[in-house]
Amino acid sequence: MGTLVGHVAPGFGFLVVGLWHLINHIKLHSLHPSSYVAPPWFPTPVFRYLELILIILGSLASIAMELVIGPETHQPFDTDGTIPSNHLHNFEHASISLTFLIYAAFAIAFDRIKLRQRAGMTQLLGAVAFGQQLLLFHLHSADHMGVEGQYHWLLQIVIAVSLATTLIGIWLPRSFMVSFVRSMSIAFQGVWFIVMGFMLWTPSLIPKGCFMNSEEGHQVVRCRSGEALDRAKSLVNIQFSWYVAAMALFSMLLYLFLTKRYPEAPEYLPLVEEGVQEEDEDLESQRKLEESDSFVHAGKGMRAMELER
Repeated sequence: MGTLVGHVAPGFGFLVVGLWHLINHIKLHSLHPSSYVAPPWFPTPVFRYLELILIILGSLASIAMELVIGPETHQPFDTDGTIPSNHLHNFEHASISLTFLIYAAFAIAFDRIKLRQRAGMTQLLGAVAFGQQLLLFHLHSADHMGVEGQYHWLLQIVIAVSLATTLIGIWLPRSFMVSFVRSMSIAFQGVWFIVMGFMLWTPSLIPKGCFMNSEEGHQVVRCRSGEALDRAKSLVNIQFSWYVAAMALFSMLLYLFLTKRYPEAPEYLPLVEEGVQEEDEDLESQRKLEESDSFVHAGKGMRAMELER
């Protein structure tokens, strides 16, 4: 992942999945606000499991890139079978991809066997994947003090939001806001990965006073002075705040557009209410019958009194 392509490719995957979820959650809630239940993933008209299959293929490609294609010897181990220090981050990135692979594979399995708790179990596996991602980025073997480390620290905030909303969604599956924020955070992860890829591995975009340095076979951004480093970190913070504002603006405009595009669909009353209505009608007819019977009895009483006279 420590390259431009290594950040842009997974970032594009997160962005597509996040936007797919954001659009579908807004559409589903707009059409059926009273009966809305957030699904952990969305089937497509072309192929039901397309979203999950793409996650599996992307995870496999990431693992292969980190452990087989990326290393010069096409294997990540040292001559004595140990993991060299310059390949530790490869195993960290591959471990993140592995948990997303497990999530997608079991999501398909749960759906195929019609597991009763398949939505909750799928959400739990999604939380495990985000938790693994947060843990490994927090304990990343790469530099935490430089410009790249600042990008990683801010990324952890977004991952934490994805993790928290996924866990909350297990207990609140009917909450549209939880699903909305989770989808936004997943899409924003993709945006920030793409930004990291271009800003850290494009020489013309390196902050003033900093340069690209080759360390253990990887290009790393270094700064010539502490002042240049502080300036570079501040620029990263400003950049992050601008992208947060842009993501919020885009999400609100998308929400307004889709709610207007897909107005609430009419929903029929459940059969239980129809049964109650029929029962009320039966009680009303029975009351009228009783009233008519009382009039008949009153008439007979009047005739009996006249005969006695």
